[in-house]
Amino acid sequence: MVSCGNSDFDGLTIRQADQGAQVNRKRTFRTFKFRGYELEKLLEMPMDNFIGLLRSRQRRRFSRGIKTRIHTLLKKLKAAKKDLAYGEKPEPVKTHLRDTIIIPEMIGSIVGVYNGKQYINVEIKPEMVGYYVGEFSITYKPVMHGKPGIGATHSSRFIPLK
Repeated sequence: MVSCGNSDFDGLTIRQADQGAQVNRKRTFRTFKFRGYELEKLLEMPMDNFIGLLRSRQRRRFSRGIKTRIHTLLKKLKAAKKDLAYGEKPEPVKTHLRDTIIIPEMIGSIVGVYNGKQYINVEIKPEMVGYYVGEFSITYKPVMHGKPGIGATHSSRFIPLK
């Protein structure tokens, strides 16, 4: 055995001593940044400055104006988040507006996005800022290529299907 010299770790191997030292350190979480701005700064930022940070397709969309349908959705999202206790999730707000661009005001909300058949609940997280709401509600069922069934190949043609 290798002694570390520190009385707290006497009689331990180097690996065990390293693990003990790691336990004492506090875990630091990475803070979210969007184009170099922290979340608090994004929420305080005027809409014109925020639009300048987006990609060109989204900037073009905002330059053409925000429709009343999107304003209505934002009002409903604010109302759902209002008067919530800390740690509670708001009620989902259902919408067909898949082309809505996620802005910082929407963070923490739950949007029920229609995918053509049903509403998929999407919890808006900071990493989603600048994306379309519809990108998180898939409209098709991905193909699962599994084992073929009975009668799927020529060699199993004459086997009774039961």
